[in-house]
Amino acid sequence: MTSLEKRVKDLIEPIINKLNYDLYDVIYTKEGKDYYLKIFIDSNYGISLNDCEKVNNAITDILDEKDYIKQQYFLEISSAGLERILREDKHFEANIGKLVEVRLYKNLINNKKVLRGILKKFDDENITIEFENENIEISKKEISNVKTIYEW
Repeated sequence: MTSLEKRVKDLIEPIINKLNYDLYDVIYTKEGKDYYLKIFIDSNYGISLNDCEKVNNAITDILDEKDYIKQQYFLEISSAGLERILREDKHFEANIGKLVEVRLYKNLINNKKVLRGILKKFDDENITIEFENENIEISKKEISNVKTIYEW
């Protein structure tokens, strides 16, 4: 998480919690020529379009007031979804023992760039997954992203 994402998270999380939602993640990214501030929310009851609208209305003014982001950007509020990117320790902790997909920056393990396996453990520098009946430790520096996999 970048320092900007952390500042935004610290600012809006109490507001979102007060609305009885959980803030799952904050991502600030550039796609093409446009910048996006993506806010992912969750609740025990799922997330509807009305929930996203309620959060949008609650945080827009404070984001404008604080003006952390100087350039023009698009604000997106959405559900964390069934398949979720794991970025924070709390995300990894909640998914120990579950199926994850690990995408690597380059082909490092068995000449594969994408590995699916059971998340066994993690620390500040590595994650361990069970892949092809073997526990594999992967440096977080080599990982482009990790996400949960929903099995239909």
